[in-house]
Amino acid sequence: MSRVWEVPVHDSTRVRDARMAAREACAHAGLAAERTAAAELVATELATNLLKHAGGGRMVVNPVAPPAGGAGTSVQLFSLDNGPGIADVTAALRDGYTTADVSLGAGLGSCRRIANAFHLYSVPSRGTVATARIDPVPGKRGTWAAELPAGGIAVALGQAEQCGDAWAWARSGGLVTLLLADGLGHGPKAAHAAGVAVAELRALAPLPPEDILRRLNAALRPTRGAAVSVAQLDTERRELAFAGVGNVGARLRTEDSWTSLVTRPGIVGAYFPAHLPARRLPWRPDSLLVLHSDGLPSRWTPPDDPRLLTHDPSVVAAAILRDAGSPARPVRDDTSVAVLAPDRRTPTP
Repeated sequence: MSRVWEVPVHDSTRVRDARMAAREACAHAGLAAERTAAAELVATELATNLLKHAGGGRMVVNPVAPPAGGAGTSVQLFSLDNGPGIADVTAALRDGYTTADVSLGAGLGSCRRIANAFHLYSVPSRGTVATARIDPVPGKRGTWAAELPAGGIAVALGQAEQCGDAWAWARSGGLVTLLLADGLGHGPKAAHAAGVAVAELRALAPLPPEDILRRLNAALRPTRGAAVSVAQLDTERRELAFAGVGNVGARLRTEDSWTSLVTRPGIVGAYFPAHLPARRLPWRPDSLLVLHSDGLPSRWTPPDDPRLLTHDPSVVAAAILRDAGSPARPVRDDTSVAVLAPDRRTPTP
């Protein structure tokens, strides 16, 4: 996930840039021409909507590795804005629907149809978040399920190509493990360290979080190191185990309250703590876990909209990233957010 694309969309010339970002991401992921064309269409439609309906916004494109045992790399497209929102989401998702005088004639409904997963969250006067995932093959058969228990987003400092943050998730039997790594500093070396952590998760997923971190400490020694947090959900026991080293934050929502989960000081691969106990907490049907790097402001406000919290984790992560930043609080580092949610399979909108 070290290669990321972010395109501010504030005039018509940036629609092409969004389309080119989707094309480059598909080439990076090794997607075939048919899937690349689908990604380009979705990117163009979302970027056009940002201009015509939201007064501008930004597109983010991330390659997304499959969970352990999966094959191929997908491309996730995000559209983020703080515009007027969509009054009638159901109507907006119909094929060909548009309120603009000039339109592609495709519409959000077409995006939903050609993407393997498409999610839309919009609040009047607060803006819209849309996410679309393009898998190596069309349709739902032979690919990941439309709904996943985990999702995330990553952007690089200064819209750089390489992001020093990375996240990944893996399923091993009844265990679902979520990892977020923040390579020390930023740039290619930070991206390499975070990438090593993500790659190692496939083999380490059956282990408890504290053991995963100990193994990662050895794997990351040749790198500059990283802050890493690991959360593991035991779906049979309905228990969440968490352990972290460094400044990767974690917050758990249960019922209507949020709890911060404390990490240990140190750097995985360089200065590893002598004692690393994991915290174990009950996981309830309404629980939601957010991991984030320190690119997010330390005093970010957790979302309180009950509708958002039932959306796909990729939408929740993107909304948190959008709402935590502002021109008054410029981003000072690579930023990533990863979310673990119950397997609700709730249709959206």
